[in-house]
Amino acid sequence: MLLPLLAWSVAGLAGEFWLLPPRFFVLAGSQQNLHLFKGDNFVGERWAGKSARLASLYHYTATDSVDLTAAATSADTLQTAITFPTPGMHLLALTTTNSFVELADDKFTAYLQEAGLDNTIALRRQRGETTKPGRELYRRCAKTLLVAGPITTYDSTFARASGQALELIPEQNPYALKTGAALTVRVLYEGKPLRRALVQVWQRGAPDQTITRRTKLYTNQSGRVLFHLSAPGSYMLSAVHMVPTTDRKTADWQSTWATLTFGFAPRSAFNTLGIST
Repeated sequence: MLLPLLAWSVAGLAGEFWLLPPRFFVLAGSQQNLHLFKGDNFVGERWAGKSARLASLYHYTATDSVDLTAAATSADTLQTAITFPTPGMHLLALTTTNSFVELADDKFTAYLQEAGLDNTIALRRQRGETTKPGRELYRRCAKTLLVAGPITTYDSTFARASGQALELIPEQNPYALKTGAALTVRVLYEGKPLRRALVQVWQRGAPDQTITRRTKLYTNQSGRVLFHLSAPGSYMLSAVHMVPTTDRKTADWQSTWATLTFGFAPRSAFNTLGIST
């Protein structure tokens, strides 16, 4: 079901965190500052997190992987200037450290419902904890996929696993597909397929367009979802998974949030979207 997006109600607690480059289509050899956003509606606001919140930042290409963590955290403010030295696909993967949040029982239940975390709701009920506050550690795993120069069909960087705790991996190259084509995406948690997980597909058109469209899907037994690239623009896929902590002194739950962003523009639409090739 495809719906205009409505703002989530639990004070943004179930909001997303994503990487969004100024352009998804760049020239080989160019440089961009990678922007980090948080919030709702695939619009949100710039993330003001310090470098201490960064656990890892990797840059993947068809022939290389570069650990950018030390360079990105050399100052108090994150250093996110990324160079794209070679033609082809470029995958950036960023992971944050854990943060702690505690919510009153009713707010925590509402938050779980909006995030599609039915298993956690059921487990809290089974434990007799529905009237207790929710104490949670949460971390973010964000990826973005760009292309530098000509699009090629033999570059499989788009399908590369980054090793993040939770990640979304496309099985086709979204930059090589036509409008209306199907894209299959796998959801992995700790390297294994995650079944019955809610995946949300967020789509926004031209850069000056503020209307976001959202599709809700659930993974099958093999951890896959399938959807169609209905229109040119920017896309974000998001998922979240929550498990009980092994040591409950600090928190009762560990959640992991994941996003993947990419651009989609058939050749005829480049000028319309203001995308450079």
